[in-house]
Amino acid sequence: MIATPSPRRMPIADYLTWEPLQDIRYEYVQGIPIAMAGGTVPHNNIAVNLLTKLHSTVSNQGCRINIADVKLQTNPEGTYRYPDLIVTCDPRDLQNPDFIQHPTLIVEVLSPTTEATDRGDKLTEYRNLPSLQEYALISVSKISIEIYRRGEGRMLLYYPYGPGDNVRFDSLDLEIPIADIYTNIAIPPDHSG
Repeated sequence: MIATPSPRRMPIADYLTWEPLQDIRYEYVQGIPIAMAGGTVPHNNIAVNLLTKLHSTVSNQGCRINIADVKLQTNPEGTYRYPDLIVTCDPRDLQNPDFIQHPTLIVEVLSPTTEATDRGDKLTEYRNLPSLQEYALISVSKISIEIYRRGEGRMLLYYPYGPGDNVRFDSLDLEIPIADIYTNIAIPPDHSG
């Protein structure tokens, strides 16, 4: 999604009161609300395809899956993000109607305008979440999914997937053919792998 900065700083408490009343979503980074614009059709379709594939497994495990419009608090000092897809299995999150603090899986669908942030700032923030087991980055320009999996401590181990692969989500004990995630997504032939 395309992000543009909001013109003013505000305290966390003001953001948490103000943001739900807005017509668009705002992430909150270092005291600044950042407006989030909508994504493309392929971006949305990839997220919906993955949601569809994960939903029954997540529900059967007593977890919750949300897409795009649910805030994630990445640190108590006040950074709030809107991942494209997020799974939580923590009872504290299941009872919290405002935001998620203890995710198991976070997915970002990459776009040219957000890829650097998804690979940089967000990766740094997300890996500091003790509950996070996996962080997935999904390309819209080629058939490519990268998963960072929890190793020891805060270390995340890198697992790339491409055409013909089954994508393994260890945190949910689930494998999905990559083709299912890219169903009805037009990828130019020279970018399919």
